[in-house]
Amino acid sequence: MEQLTIAQAAARLKSGETSSVDLVDEAGVVTTAGSKVLRARVAPADASLVTRLRQAGAVIIGRTNLHEFALGTTSEDSAFGAVRNPLDETRSAGGSSGGSAAAVATGMGLASIGTDTGGSIRIPAAACGIVGLKPSFGEVPTDGVIPLSPSFDHAGPLTRTVQDAAWIWQILTGRPIAPVRSASPSALRFARITGYFDVCASDVRRSFEAALEKLRTAGVTIHEVTIDGTADIMTAYVNTVLPEGAEWHGRYLDTQPDDYSPIVRDRFKSGRAISGVDYLAARRMCGRLREAVDAALGSADALVLPTLPIVAPPLGASDIVMEDRSTLPVRTAMLRNTQLFNMSGHPAISLPLAAVGPPRLPVGLQLVGRRDATARLLANAAACAGLVA
Repeated sequence: MEQLTIAQAAARLKSGETSSVDLVDEAGVVTTAGSKVLRARVAPADASLVTRLRQAGAVIIGRTNLHEFALGTTSEDSAFGAVRNPLDETRSAGGSSGGSAAAVATGMGLASIGTDTGGSIRIPAAACGIVGLKPSFGEVPTDGVIPLSPSFDHAGPLTRTVQDAAWIWQILTGRPIAPVRSASPSALRFARITGYFDVCASDVRRSFEAALEKLRTAGVTIHEVTIDGTADIMTAYVNTVLPEGAEWHGRYLDTQPDDYSPIVRDRFKSGRAISGVDYLAARRMCGRLREAVDAALGSADALVLPTLPIVAPPLGASDIVMEDRSTLPVRTAMLRNTQLFNMSGHPAISLPLAAVGPPRLPVGLQLVGRRDATARLLANAAACAGLVA
């Protein structure tokens, strides 16, 4: 495997610059988190991940918009206005790192840095038709990143290719810089998750099933599994994220409540009503769900499922129609397939799929790997990317 020096990696990075979501500190720059609350907050130092990018020669060209304080999936609630999907400006770019995805999708730079607490890298990657990597929990330092929920917060790259995601991930984690070596499709075993994760809109179903057939034709073995405890996902997620978020925001909620978007403010305030008993119960649930994901992986190389069960929703939409004609709130639908893997800490990546039929909007294929095995997940994703795009 070819090994690159830092200087060689820097030369490749400089061929296309990076941007970071406006949640990540850069020394001397205002970090607003998309909110009026922090409009005068100047970062005292670079976040560790920014330091690592600069040391590798990355040229950081700007800040990108996001859902206020990363507490949302559509990037509509922001002091700077909604992020629009570059493929259809009437639709959401996903969130919370919607601006990061839009910047990459429009070719502004090689990569963007996003954050992911419930899917906020993978969701906008799927909505905008690019690659989004959430590494294993704890691999990328999050000091200097404004927190949402320290128990679930991740940072990682949004890029146009798996190889670019691998370069950035290696830099962010301080690993040796080397090209990703694709796995052989005929050697791969994927577990398709059914049950809770099999609910989606009909346009997503068509693209997802077509992608699975392409993988099978290439030699990938795919079997079906279920994950135990899925009924607890939403409760465990909400009862962890909102109290942790409310704790960090307490001083601002008390002194600057009117500077928040009303929906975001009310979500944070609701975290104050969640008891310590419920919070601790949620943390125990997360441990059980982590074990359930490990069990579902079994002998498989990765779990496979749609990243989003819907395509990018129209801006302002409150509900979305699923394949069985039932409706789900947009936020619930967008988090449904991603949030578990923040809770469990497993690495996950979203790959763009070829659209099948109308409305020809992007669909994402999500691969979930073993904990602390992000390099292996990237090798598996590299093997699949050219087959399903």
